[in-house]
Amino acid sequence: MLRTKASPHLISRYLNLQKPHSKPNPNRQALSDKFNSLLQQCLSIKQLKQIHAQLLTNSIHKPNSFLYKIADLKDFAYASVFFSNILDPTEYSFNVMIRGLSTAWNKSSLALEFYSRMKFLGLKPNNLTYPFLFIACSNLLAVENGRMGHCSVIRRGLDEDGHVSHSLITMYARCGKMGDARKVFDEISQKDLVSWNSMISGYSKMRHAGEAVGLFREMMEAGFQPNEMSLVSVLGACGELGDLKLGTWVEEFVVENKMTLNYFMGSALIHMYGKCGDLVSARRIFDSMKKKDKVTWNAMITGYAQNGMSEEAIKLFQDMRMSSTAPDQITLIGILSACASIGALDLGKQVEIYASERGFQDDVYVGTALVDMYAKCGSLDNAFRVFYGMPNKNEVSWNAMISALAFHGQAQEALALFKSMMNEGGTVSPNDITFVGVLSACVHAGLVDEGRRLFHMMSSSFGLVPKIEHYSCMVDLFSRAGHLEEAWDFVMTMPEKPDEVILGALLGACQKRKNIDISERVMKLLLELEPSNSGNYVISSKLYANLRRWDDSARMRMLMKQKGVSKTPGCSWIDINSQLHEFHAGDVLHQEWIEIHQILDLLIDDLRREGYIPNANLL
Repeated sequence: MLRTKASPHLISRYLNLQKPHSKPNPNRQALSDKFNSLLQQCLSIKQLKQIHAQLLTNSIHKPNSFLYKIADLKDFAYASVFFSNILDPTEYSFNVMIRGLSTAWNKSSLALEFYSRMKFLGLKPNNLTYPFLFIACSNLLAVENGRMGHCSVIRRGLDEDGHVSHSLITMYARCGKMGDARKVFDEISQKDLVSWNSMISGYSKMRHAGEAVGLFREMMEAGFQPNEMSLVSVLGACGELGDLKLGTWVEEFVVENKMTLNYFMGSALIHMYGKCGDLVSARRIFDSMKKKDKVTWNAMITGYAQNGMSEEAIKLFQDMRMSSTAPDQITLIGILSACASIGALDLGKQVEIYASERGFQDDVYVGTALVDMYAKCGSLDNAFRVFYGMPNKNEVSWNAMISALAFHGQAQEALALFKSMMNEGGTVSPNDITFVGVLSACVHAGLVDEGRRLFHMMSSSFGLVPKIEHYSCMVDLFSRAGHLEEAWDFVMTMPEKPDEVILGALLGACQKRKNIDISERVMKLLLELEPSNSGNYVISSKLYANLRRWDDSARMRMLMKQKGVSKTPGCSWIDINSQLHEFHAGDVLHQEWIEIHQILDLLIDDLRREGYIPNANLL
């Protein structure tokens, strides 16, 4: 509602028109009109209670308009007391309460109670009741209550009402019942742009990206010109699909139609380009926006973090803190992911302090991101501290800690934590990511039998279908244990084609065990799959060299040159006083590179004096 701020002096003057012991004003209509004006301008509950006192003093009864104002100011304790004193509440009174409660945080269950009371009193819900009833059902994911409301809509002949239909589509979509949502949409005889938008938005938000894009194209073919909501919804779907072509078309459409690049549209474009990996275009949109809100900053920071551009994400985070926009939980999750990627432990600790100062430390997603960051930065003690200090944990939290233990080679601790997770009384259940963690723990500890047992447990106990990541763990487990034939058989019986990770692990094991038979089979598959990966050629060449098959070793090196494949230089980062420095193998661009190499030579000499002998097979 558009509000105009009332002068305190104006309100005081009107409130003092009638003192408590004064005689009622004979011009009641004029006084009633003045109170109506005051109600419209009122901006606080305190002022509203003063007006209420004057209404009672002057015996002026305005239950509907007064109740609407209380609900609009979201004081539902006051509204409930006021409502209970209405002798004969009407459909309007109930609609005001249902509307207010359904759009207030954590009050949707009360909206359903008022709907039930309304029907109990014999009052008939109407086209103003049902949209807000369905909003409440959406908030609670109470699809069965929504279905009963849908039946009532059909009985009352309101199924062709646009607002009712749109809210029904949204309710079914948010409850994950996309088939029901689509059925409501298909039964609308006269579809308008809002109808199309409701369905496209439902598909997009529930990550049915292909259906969202398909319906968007149908809408265009039906002659509807998309508006901002249409475009934002389809941009979300483009991001999920990686459909850069359609996403770019949307930006061109916005420019050609001179649409405003506001927070809503700008953030959607940045998010889409980020998901599609086009960070140059994402940054172009970001820089072109004169005003940026949290969502805009978060979209750009998250885009950088998700595309491995951690330094850019951290720099932008520092710029955000210097601006007038305060980071929120989404910002912190994105920047913690960036810190985890490059081991920026000092900055990660600063982010935890920031989160604690602003009350974000109890957020389950921030807590989980902190666990992941500390684990990947090598600070397992801090990861444990955050994990056990979390008041609430979800599957992702448990998975992060289990994976951290597995990554640090603490297999038994990871398996013990997995058992604790299953003993949580049904509050959390293992998912496919959990099993990647525990199977990885088995890989690190060489627990072949335990790995087999857990792999079969996925489907037998939890109904999970193993994915390629789980097969990768099992192949790695068999390979490291020297069970190369079993690993090869496992690869051949996989429901999906093996990827480069699985084959690379098996090839590495073949090199270690000097098994040329399986190695050549794996090599053939790998070179078809990744003809430009230098690592495959190098490992194959070294395997032949270890077996003194010099001609074959030279052939792999020559094949590598013929195909123009070069070895990717190693890269590392170091964090000094929250400033990140990046180094590449063989890099001579650093201004102190001579001194750096002199120090390295000294370190190598010290290592040799201590008896260190480099393993040339790993070079």
